[in-house]
Amino acid sequence: MSDVETKIQQIIKQNDVVLFMKGTPDMPQCGFSMTVSNILKELKVKFNGVNVLADQEIREGVKAFSNWPTIPQLYIKGEFIGGCDIVKEMFESGELKNKLS
Repeated sequence: MSDVETKIQQIIKQNDVVLFMKGTPDMPQCGFSMTVSNILKELKVKFNGVNVLADQEIREGVKAFSNWPTIPQLYIKGEFIGGCDIVKEMFESGELKNKLS
């Protein structure tokens, strides 16, 4: 396993909810990242926002790690959930809230 994979795995393991995003939860740098961040805030979820723009290695590494080509990427309790569209669907159906509880 590469150093970046190990780093990503540690971030996921140390946090119940992790959002790999462009920007930060307070200053998202893309609409998709902002949408997912806002959904988590609306659900009053404590989450770790990882700014992939600040670390090119993590930005590319997380795509390979999850085998998912886009950012943002949401992980809950170690499980890869998906990107913006999936998170929105799960939020609207109530499935996301269930997964977080």
